[in-house]
Amino acid sequence: MSRVIVLWSGGKDAMQALCHAREAGHQVVALVTFAPPSPRFLAHPLSQVRRQAVALGLPHRLVTIEAPFDLGYERALAKLKEEWRLDGVVTGDIDSVGGAPNWIRERCRPLGIAVHTPLWQLSREALLADLLARGIVAHLSCVDTRVLAPDWVGRVLDKATLAELQQLAATRGFDACGEQGEYHTMVTDGPGFAAPVILGHWQVARQDHLAYLAETEG
Repeated sequence: MSRVIVLWSGGKDAMQALCHAREAGHQVVALVTFAPPSPRFLAHPLSQVRRQAVALGLPHRLVTIEAPFDLGYERALAKLKEEWRLDGVVTGDIDSVGGAPNWIRERCRPLGIAVHTPLWQLSREALLADLLARGIVAHLSCVDTRVLAPDWVGRVLDKATLAELQQLAATRGFDACGEQGEYHTMVTDGPGFAAPVILGHWQVARQDHLAYLAETEG
């Protein structure tokens, strides 16, 4: 049984990758989030990510990466390999972004760390059907308003929403899984959760061309 970490954003792709990794017989020892100094993630607030890790019963590690980023990632991965006695890294990457090589695969290559990408280049229809079949509950946490209207923020990716999303994607020519940044998600329940994670009090906020869920006092 290989020991792996899952690169964790808190979104649907990371959750599906976690499910696939366990089904493949890997021992998932931790969830890891790489971040710049003083991170502020609009789509994946760290407070929510930490709640997910608690619900999943897995350690969560926030790893700060500084420039130069290629060396920063490699140094961080080397430390994680030693600390957790890692054989591999699991990512929820679906496809290349802008035709560039897979970043994590390139960073792990010189370290002898295997990279598992169970969602890689699967059909979007299959991936979204898999999301539903597993009972993963994911909310749209951030959208690019040049692609989707702000009122999509907060919607659950249920059967009806996914059908509408896929129809729009086919009509407008964007990625139905949001792989090119069209939208991001936050998972609140799914396989392995001891209990659902509650979103709490939120409102839709805007920054440039993005609309996102912002936590409020309540």
